[in-house]
Amino acid sequence: MMIRVAVVGAAGRMGSTVCQAVEEAEGLELVARLDVGDEITSETLAGAGVAVDFTVPDVTEANVHALVDAGVDVVVGTTGWTEESYGRVREHLARPEAAGRSVLIAPNFALSAVLSMRFAALAAPYFESVEVIELHHPNKVDAPSGTAVATAKGIAAARAEVGLGPSPDATRTDPDGARGAVVDGVHIHAVRLRGLTAHEEVVLGNPGEQLTIRTDCFDRASFMPGVLLAVRQVGNREGLTIGLENLLDL
Repeated sequence: MMIRVAVVGAAGRMGSTVCQAVEEAEGLELVARLDVGDEITSETLAGAGVAVDFTVPDVTEANVHALVDAGVDVVVGTTGWTEESYGRVREHLARPEAAGRSVLIAPNFALSAVLSMRFAALAAPYFESVEVIELHHPNKVDAPSGTAVATAKGIAAARAEVGLGPSPDATRTDPDGARGAVVDGVHIHAVRLRGLTAHEEVVLGNPGEQLTIRTDCFDRASFMPGVLLAVRQVGNREGLTIGLENLLDL
């Protein structure tokens, strides 16, 4: 069965890449391209069954609510989400008028990144120290990246499950934030550098040993297999799903 797809943020770097991937994919049909200034309605979505949102953090939640109200399932690659915004989407999807609608929000669609997050969570309970370094192009508007936040949360949860607390750190003074952001006790360092696309490194340490888990995405094409997987499967998961790993047999 043909899946009709709309792309929100279609004029952006990621959105235009998604449009091309959908047009070239078997079993998918691109029926609408929406961008800044375009209203999200059932008419502008042109009969789409699934909408893909790659916009900016300031508008993505409002877009999701509008898309659900318009009667489509939603795949979201825009980052900047919080537990509160996730909660509002869950509440919306629980309403009778949204029955049967599905939303998948993923901090990263690159399969290498999804696997790296999984590997980091598996390794974290076996190491005394762990920190996350994320590296992106300077046009990225949010820091730390959604992938880094998700990685840190997964690491922290895995450590908490076995009774491990935060990594040892004797720092007492850091007025300029040199130690980076802290998410659930895990330090994250964000690099913004011309020439980069999307990269993440998880460094784990024990006395006398170090493990580095790194993923490098050099082109936005690396995200497309994950996006297409989500478009094809989002309708099979009613309600809110967070993370592409939930569609993979990990």
